[in-house]
Amino acid sequence: MKIARWSMPGDTAVLDGFVVDDRVVAFPDGLTVADVLTLGLDAAHGLYRRVDAAAGAPLDAVTLLAPVKPATIRDFVAFEEHVEGVSAGVEGKSDVPAEWYQAPTFYFTNPHTVLGPGQAVSPPLTRRLDFELELAAVIGASPGIGQADLTVEDAASVIFGYTIMNDWSARDLQGREMKVRLGPAKGKDFGTSLGPWIVTADELAPFLDADGFLAIRAEVSVNGVPVGEDLVSNMGWPFPELVAYASRNSRVVPGDVLGSGTIGNGGCLGELWGRNGALTPPPLQEGDVVHMVVEGIGELTGSVGPQVAAPPVPPARKRRRARRRSSTPLLGQ
Repeated sequence: MKIARWSMPGDTAVLDGFVVDDRVVAFPDGLTVADVLTLGLDAAHGLYRRVDAAAGAPLDAVTLLAPVKPATIRDFVAFEEHVEGVSAGVEGKSDVPAEWYQAPTFYFTNPHTVLGPGQAVSPPLTRRLDFELELAAVIGASPGIGQADLTVEDAASVIFGYTIMNDWSARDLQGREMKVRLGPAKGKDFGTSLGPWIVTADELAPFLDADGFLAIRAEVSVNGVPVGEDLVSNMGWPFPELVAYASRNSRVVPGDVLGSGTIGNGGCLGELWGRNGALTPPPLQEGDVVHMVVEGIGELTGSVGPQVAAPPVPPARKRRRARRRSSTPLLGQ
């Protein structure tokens, strides 16, 4: 099954439902994607059996939106080849730290700046705008949902489906932030594209290899020129292990989105800059179109809009490190 959100021409109302062949049809009973994720995959199959595709609208007559309004977005860095290439640009040599192999690492990004298919990103002022091609898991209901410390088996059961994810990145801002040993923050949180829909996990089960990895092909091009391609099965961990790790001393809930991190072999420009020792291919510019294709999922296109100059925030003040307020006596004095 494919789950989508869309709007009709000239109408701001958002509709949620299934993609059936070349049509979209709303969920029964006015349910939303958030409702269906909370009900779970078995319930979604029951709803699918109730819909009449003829009552829907042609897919090419609607505007697809991001298929989920995420509760949270965790973004992992699960491809060794990506780490090798990016580190070459940052550190001057290709290196994967030993800590990378010990556990899957992620950061939280902004669920309030999610973009849908075809939407233009509005980046901050940057000289190194980049994309990142990822596959993302979307969490739904299951008997173990909401509990901490999921087993890998229970974690697999809470994966409702998958969608394509483009983690837009301002590499110069990101580089400054991470020198402070925290982040990324403003180098990332201005835009994340998701789409075109959620493909339910059972649809992709035939692509699972013997070790539980999704052996599906992912490709990306800029302005029609191929840039990178890889198999998602080149991840260091399969998705259930990412979900299980995310639940350590914590919880995952329906609507959470977990990105795989950037695929290897040119899944972003930053990796290629590191390998090439130069900004080749060049950073993204206004008007560029990034087109992503993931086997078994579909296509996600995003364009680059004008950069936005936000009001400035002053730098830190270097002040005398006083321990007491000089004009106010301590309690009891």
